[in-house]
Amino acid sequence: MTASHSDSLVVLFGATAGAYGAKLGSDERELILLVWQVVDLQNKKVGTLHKSLVKADNLDLSDQCREVSGLTPEGLGKAEPLDRVLQQFSQLVSSDLKVLGRSSYTLCSDGQLLIRQVLHPETSKKNFLLSDCFYSFYDLRKEFHTCYPSSAAVKDQTIKTMAEYLGLGTDEAEEDFGVWQVKTMVAIIFSMLSEDHIFTEPETVKHKYETGPCSKSETVDSETVIRARGLPWQSSDQDIARFFKGLNIAKGGVALCLNSQGRRNGEALVRFVNSEQRDLALERHKHHMGSRYIEVYKATGEEFLKIAGGTSNEVAQFLSKENQVIIRMRGLPFTATQEDVLGFLGSECPVTGGKEGLLFVKYPDGRPTGDAFVLFSCEEYAQNALKKHKEILGKRYIELFRSTAAEVQQVLNRYMSTPLIPTLPTPIIPVIPPPYTIATGSIRDCVRLRGLPYTAGIDDILEFMGDATGDIKPHGVHMVLNQQGRPSGDAFIQMKSADKAFMVAQKCHKKMMKDRYVEVFQCSGEEMNFVLMGGTLNRSGLSPPPCKLPCLSPPAYAAFQTAAVIPAEAAALYQPQALLPSTRTPQASAAAPPTVTYYPAQAAQLYMNYTAYYPSPPVSPTTVGYIAAPPGAVAAAATATHTPILPQPGALVRMQGLPYNTGMKEILSFFQGYQLQADSILMLYNFSGQPSGEALVTFPSLDLAKQAVAERNGQLLGSRCVQLYLV
Repeated sequence: MTASHSDSLVVLFGATAGAYGAKLGSDERELILLVWQVVDLQNKKVGTLHKSLVKADNLDLSDQCREVSGLTPEGLGKAEPLDRVLQQFSQLVSSDLKVLGRSSYTLCSDGQLLIRQVLHPETSKKNFLLSDCFYSFYDLRKEFHTCYPSSAAVKDQTIKTMAEYLGLGTDEAEEDFGVWQVKTMVAIIFSMLSEDHIFTEPETVKHKYETGPCSKSETVDSETVIRARGLPWQSSDQDIARFFKGLNIAKGGVALCLNSQGRRNGEALVRFVNSEQRDLALERHKHHMGSRYIEVYKATGEEFLKIAGGTSNEVAQFLSKENQVIIRMRGLPFTATQEDVLGFLGSECPVTGGKEGLLFVKYPDGRPTGDAFVLFSCEEYAQNALKKHKEILGKRYIELFRSTAAEVQQVLNRYMSTPLIPTLPTPIIPVIPPPYTIATGSIRDCVRLRGLPYTAGIDDILEFMGDATGDIKPHGVHMVLNQQGRPSGDAFIQMKSADKAFMVAQKCHKKMMKDRYVEVFQCSGEEMNFVLMGGTLNRSGLSPPPCKLPCLSPPAYAAFQTAAVIPAEAAALYQPQALLPSTRTPQASAAAPPTVTYYPAQAAQLYMNYTAYYPSPPVSPTTVGYIAAPPGAVAAAATATHTPILPQPGALVRMQGLPYNTGMKEILSFFQGYQLQADSILMLYNFSGQPSGEALVTFPSLDLAKQAVAERNGQLLGSRCVQLYLV
């Protein structure tokens, strides 16, 4: 309701069961109190002052709440729930307006928090709608500063400081909590009216998130962007907008991030209309979306444009239709036409503009990728389309997901620049390391840093550790990178003694680095190696790697402190994730060079370890995670003359996520039509001789391998979804 049509204000004050003042709403606690009074702006009269307790689902009050409000769980237990209180609010306000002879009103609150950070998020979570009056309100602090420019800055204002500025002689101790606040706010408003202040520009809350395209040529203010992390993979832009309910997201301002396989990675960049809204969004750090807590951090405009920005005219034209629901289709036959897709969707979910509402994703040479985006004019049509998830078109089942304009841009950008095949580290070369080696003992002379900013480097870590830097072993800083070669947020530091490691863990735990606090745990070299192999380490000890595949147990490391030696030509051909130790007898092993370690060819800093946490047990440069057959088979192969254990040179594809009972017959059937022979398949085993759930497959040509990855990646083998990577 706009100010030009409002002749009254409803002064509103509220409190939650948790934080009070500047942190109101930051802890997700529920509303427990509402106090309000109608103010007739023209006649300077007031209606009845109303105070209503609210029964929260959780009546456990914080100490601050008990001290400030004087409320008790027993008293709140007899109150009405929020939806009933809001109904009473509307009825009583209407009644007071009628008595005053007025017809319209706008809310007025002390700052933004009650409306944006409490009422809107809580009602959204409880699935009931707020009336329109809660989408427009006056911020008394801003209005006061406009009326009295010499007063304190808006962010420093409180009801008490505004009253003191005006010399209002009100005693907070004489009134009930909430009543004093409302009476004082009314007195402040009357003082402003005496200065001929006019309430003209209310704050607004957007009813819904607006989708739209974003161009790389746009300028995006870094003070308006956040990164949300930990999102459920199936969450849509509307889900994210609902998480930030009450805050105004810019049009097209939700950009879901994709991983190197084109799948959502649980992160999103969100752009708000101004820095004030961004700052309020940061206060929702670790608020919940369902049962998951979401981390919220600052991000930059450059990061947002990298994800959401596009340059294609075709995409811009496709996204130019506003307020459309976007659905992504994946797994389409390469021969599928627009008519095929429209026929698959059927009449119950008509596509906006018919063929114009379809966008096929293609490689730069015009070949189809099997992906397409579809526009629907309303939620009902989109829901009907989603019901066709995994239905068959031709001989393939089709996956359908909600999508966003930013995801359209990302997918098109990725496919148009390079085929959607994961980028693996550069070829490796054997390097003879200097005398220092990575520790493997049980002495707890190492520390693990967890939660590092992704932009953090070695220098940042050394600065973070301060005086303890002098106690680090030479080349003892080990940055942990994920499978895409990006920082994982973890690092390991080898200290000169266990005492030094203990002191660092005590001194630096939860110390801030840039805008993040970093956790520091003492650990042993053995535990460090375990994590580098894909396991997890916490205060309760070691946990298996975050995948279902068999992995090395810590005691097995001692037998493999040096990396396996492989032929130079193989080292140039196979990436770290595909390395396999060559067969050799114990005598041959003894005659091998003392220690051979593998590093990326361009690495000048030999202390940087490349590892991967997910989706398979990783391989660090100094360890090899797989052997190509059970130990008995290896021993048999060792007696043969130059029996190669690696597949023959060719286009190699790595399979991950195989059922453990998978054999060559099942894999040949999976790749039916790709001209494979049984000897093209190499099953991988762990050191226990059990199937690792992975295999290496040699294809006759690179084009055929790429085609197989594009067509079969993510398809089911048995009950498991199989991931394919071109090595």
